[in-house]
Amino acid sequence: MVGISQWIAGMLWKLLMRSQPCRPCSFRKMLSAPKYTPFLASFTYTTDNQSNRENKKTVEKLYKLSVDIRKIRRLKGWVLLEDETYVEEIANILQQLGANETAVASILEHCPEAIICSPPAVNTQRELWQSVCKNEKELVKLIEQFPESFFTVQDQENRKLNVQFFQELGFKNVVISRFLTTAPNIFHTPIEKNKQMINVLQESYLNLGGSEVNMKVWLLKLLSQNPFILLNSSASIKETLEFLQEQGFTNFEILQLLSKLKGFLFQLCPRSIQNSMSFSKNAFKCTDHDLKQLVLKCPALLYYSVPVLEERIQGLLKEGISIAQIRETPKVLELTPQIVQYRVRKLNSLGYRIKDGYLAYLNGTKKEFEANFGKIQAKKGRPLFNPVAPLNIEE
Repeated sequence: MVGISQWIAGMLWKLLMRSQPCRPCSFRKMLSAPKYTPFLASFTYTTDNQSNRENKKTVEKLYKLSVDIRKIRRLKGWVLLEDETYVEEIANILQQLGANETAVASILEHCPEAIICSPPAVNTQRELWQSVCKNEKELVKLIEQFPESFFTVQDQENRKLNVQFFQELGFKNVVISRFLTTAPNIFHTPIEKNKQMINVLQESYLNLGGSEVNMKVWLLKLLSQNPFILLNSSASIKETLEFLQEQGFTNFEILQLLSKLKGFLFQLCPRSIQNSMSFSKNAFKCTDHDLKQLVLKCPALLYYSVPVLEERIQGLLKEGISIAQIRETPKVLELTPQIVQYRVRKLNSLGYRIKDGYLAYLNGTKKEFEANFGKIQAKKGRPLFNPVAPLNIEE
């Protein structure tokens, strides 16, 4: 066996030599090459190389704050390579707001970019957020939940002007706080653009027959539900409204649709709305007038795309629900197929066959459905006679 092994090794050596250029230097290089190279050498090198290039002081300061460095390396390791960081300064600002050690560590783990933000800029941001959220405990909670929004410190003067503008419009500070965390982009928009969009919305409301007395309430409610309307263009809003008028909707009906859809209608293009309406008309085999009535009952028919509508109708049909039933209660299309399946199973468990009854019990929010389910359950368990009532027994 040893002889065979030596013979195989010799043959491999000859083949290897034949494949090399006939130059002495090549032979010398081959002889001087290491006999074994670890398989993960390149990966180890990459990791070690990054670790070697990390700012050691930054890493040490983060360790002292009990920050999980591995998480930062995995998600945003480039932060640790920065030459200039402000770990202690940012931590101090958070601690001054009342953040404990756990909160500080959590914030820096989820938003490590915070340590490269200029402390004066972060202090300015803190003052802005404190102007709409006076309670420091609540403010710390907001920063924990939305650290990226808090540590986005560009366009600070513009952000300040937008906050003041929203306050002048009549928004409560709690609503503006929600805007800062969940819709930060609207504060990066130039103040002039936001003012222009507000004017367009006000004009549209009045042109649709709304009264000046109710305009402020309508506007505040609309923007509270969907502040992203401000990111649209004035041209797209006018185009959408004109399209709905061309479809035969009255001004009053359009106002209803805007309120029910929480302004999301403005985020759709006329072509998308047209496609959804055409699909619904064919699916329900109805006239233009009937289709309009369906849309008024279920405005989501305008909002949902054709694939979504198709999936939901098919899901209902699989449960034995007819097209006629869906036309009678179109809001059932707001439920996903999974929710429909779950609710149908629950109702079936009580012996209630949804395909033979009304879809009203299937409809509504989770809370509304559970309430309806409880009523059916109580009705099923109710005795046919009143056990408390006296019985008339003839002797």
